[in-house]
Amino acid sequence: MSTINKLKIPVYQPSLTGNEMKYVQDCLETSWISSKGRYVAEFENNFSFYINSKYATTVSNGTVALHLALVALGIGPGDEVIVPTFTYIASVNAIAYTGATPVFVDSLKTTWQMDPDDVKRKITPKTKAIMVVHLYGHPCDMDRLTSIAKDYNLFIVEDCAEAFGSLYKGQHVGTFGDIGTFSFFGNKTITTGEGGMVVTKHKSLHNKLVHLKGQGVAEYRQYWHDVIGFNYRMTNICAAIGLAQLEQADDFIKAKRQLAQWYKDSLSVAPVKFHDEIGEVYHSYWMCSILVENEEIRDPLREHMANAGIETRPLFYPVHTMPMYNQRFEIFPVAEEFGSKGINMPSWPGLKKEQVDFICSTIKNFFA
Repeated sequence: MSTINKLKIPVYQPSLTGNEMKYVQDCLETSWISSKGRYVAEFENNFSFYINSKYATTVSNGTVALHLALVALGIGPGDEVIVPTFTYIASVNAIAYTGATPVFVDSLKTTWQMDPDDVKRKITPKTKAIMVVHLYGHPCDMDRLTSIAKDYNLFIVEDCAEAFGSLYKGQHVGTFGDIGTFSFFGNKTITTGEGGMVVTKHKSLHNKLVHLKGQGVAEYRQYWHDVIGFNYRMTNICAAIGLAQLEQADDFIKAKRQLAQWYKDSLSVAPVKFHDEIGEVYHSYWMCSILVENEEIRDPLREHMANAGIETRPLFYPVHTMPMYNQRFEIFPVAEEFGSKGINMPSWPGLKKEQVDFICSTIKNFFA
């Protein structure tokens, strides 16, 4: 039996082969392990330079990045925020945390991203923002969405948790709207273990984000708090890991795009649909994802792959189907189709060609 058949191929694992250990060791040796230390500022500065954002501030995870962004924009009870139902639950939960109401929209069959026409249909006098989610690394249609936001005087919050390094017409996602947020969880393109970033082009908004994330402490009076804030700060150790990861970002994204091409080439004759790069975009392929022809096939295929030692994940179930958000009966056919037919395949940048060949042959054997 081939040794690869005995291997467990995870759906994701981080690559920690750069300066991560060196920088963390420096934190330990200098005792700068909490939310102060040079790596926090270095990570923020280098990140903002990388994506060409004017300002960036670190936070403790991607979910609080979204919450902080919404609070800083003044989103609260009585407001509505438009969000795709086909997204990770954190996007919607962050809206609920503020007391605002999430208003769901469907997705496009082509790009898998939120449908601008449905966005326009869902705008009401209570709408205050559009939460744009660049799902699985493919950018949304930012020309249409920014135009709609401008016409209706709405904020844009870009959820880039899965799209670090993705470009729309040569511009990094996260830099189109009023605020952009990123996640650095262990399965993201660059990771800090747990962590996030909030970026903006507005100085006053950046200052508000920094003020709120640090318990609302006044800038010029020690231990004086002038607003109800949050403890959403990133530690120096996490920032040290993030800085080391950022140094390798180009290599990670290049490897993930190569991985996607290997999958597409090998599965071109299989009865599956790949998440293709559509339009003038640069898809960072956080996850390499496929759709099967009907939902009855999806789970048996995943089980077949698991028996071969290959871990997979389903695509996100639409949030409007979950108990806390399904009080109102709604149908979103595209999102529901994706949620029932989709599979995320192993997508980490260190995956070898022979492992991809094995994964693809396992899929093709299922359909043989």
